[in-house]
Amino acid sequence: MFTGIIEAVGTIQSIQVNSEGARITIATNTLDMSDVKLGDSIATNGICLTVVAFDTHSYTADVSKETLSRTGFASYGVGQKVNLEKAMLPTTRFGGHIVSGHVDAVATIISVTQNGNSKEYWLSMNDDVAPYIAEKGSITVDGVSLTVNSLRDDAFRLTIVPHTSEQTIMPSYQAGTNVNIEVDVMARYIERLLLKKQTSEPASAGVTEALLQKSGFIK
Repeated sequence: MFTGIIEAVGTIQSIQVNSEGARITIATNTLDMSDVKLGDSIATNGICLTVVAFDTHSYTADVSKETLSRTGFASYGVGQKVNLEKAMLPTTRFGGHIVSGHVDAVATIISVTQNGNSKEYWLSMNDDVAPYIAEKGSITVDGVSLTVNSLRDDAFRLTIVPHTSEQTIMPSYQAGTNVNIEVDVMARYIERLLLKKQTSEPASAGVTEALLQKSGFIK
């Protein structure tokens, strides 16, 4: 589990493609590796990867074919910058939101514009993830916990302050850049709860106001 607060920006040192997927080595740069152990999880551009080898300045992880097919890793190369976050501890300050490290979709940057000292990014969203993205709700983009500031039918907008830009790979984004997105896990659980109640009540006509009241979501 992660918080979406990036700890360092790393660099892909090597990618070795094999029959199972790929093995990658990441230079961790400023990431503190003193407490890392074999089998630990490190979110790499929002993807939960398991450490199979490491030293004080890097770690190696295996990337499955499934991950390659469903994330931006398919297009990554040596020298690519990536956001890094170690798995949270029970004592970690929870500054972002609950992030699982399981990517839901790849979105594309549509536009980047300056707004005062911040930058505004419009990103595409497909029909599969659109129901889980809400204005002022949380979303994870390449591992970064962010707030959705505006919505269109097929896109959402982020407003990024200078500090977030300085601590992440976001300054490299431009129109056409693909990014990993993970929707708010709470939206997934709410959907599951409502669907469960629907299937257990044959007479239900869908997600109604009465059902929401019965489930405790509205009063």
